[in-house]
Amino acid sequence: MVQGRDSECWMNNEHTTITNWLDDVLAVDFSEEITAIAFNLYDDEGDMWSLEVVGTSSFDAEDSDWACDEVTDFGTRDNPFVWKENAEWSDVLEKAESELSRYLKDGKNAAKLLKLDGVGVGFVDGDMEIIFSKQ
Repeated sequence: MVQGRDSECWMNNEHTTITNWLDDVLAVDFSEEITAIAFNLYDDEGDMWSLEVVGTSSFDAEDSDWACDEVTDFGTRDNPFVWKENAEWSDVLEKAESELSRYLKDGKNAAKLLKLDGVGVGFVDGDMEIIFSKQ
């Protein structure tokens, strides 16, 4: 992954790099307003992709609009996780789901995420794939 657009492609060192970024982003105390986390993917064109983390005030596994009820972006809108990869959007989504699911199993801040009502990942202009739900 390219963090700050000057590192290696995320697939060359994916687990360590994304894990470190998530560890830093999720290290803060979560507001009581946050009931779910949405990992928003962006196609930045030219084989560039980015990921932001959004804390939301609602969660509904049946309606992706819950991801619009933003409480915070944890500073990731201005400092997203960015990487360069020649891939289709569906492949990027699949890889993101896999990596984030792995983080939910053994990430440093996984316990914080698992206390929430749900966690999802998806392209900001598409549907949210639920990777964890208490519902």
